[in-house]
Amino acid sequence: MSPNSADAGIAGAIARMKSERPIVLNFSSISARPEPTLDEARTELADSIGQIAHMIFSKKYGPLVGTVSKTTAETLLKNAEENLYRAKGDATLVIQELVDRAFTSKTAKSPKKK
Repeated sequence: MSPNSADAGIAGAIARMKSERPIVLNFSSISARPEPTLDEARTELADSIGQIAHMIFSKKYGPLVGTVSKTTAETLLKNAEENLYRAKGDATLVIQELVDRAFTSKTAKSPKKK
């Protein structure tokens, strides 16, 4: 190995380092990709589930298992989201009723006559 070839290799490495973007270590900056909406996140998760199901089960159940599982996963996620929203409303009503009963003083209520 001659000194000229070593110098050329080092010069090439330095040129490559200068041409590449520098490493950014500022993690608090805003990411280039905006935060996905709930629909986009649900679709991406369902797509991933479909791809995994296709890789695992396509040989046994056929090539449509990924597509079917994708649409099924998306429907299940959407229904679960709607059910959780309703359950949150129901839980809020129940908790509010319990708080009202727990913190309402008995003296504020009209006394019962015996």
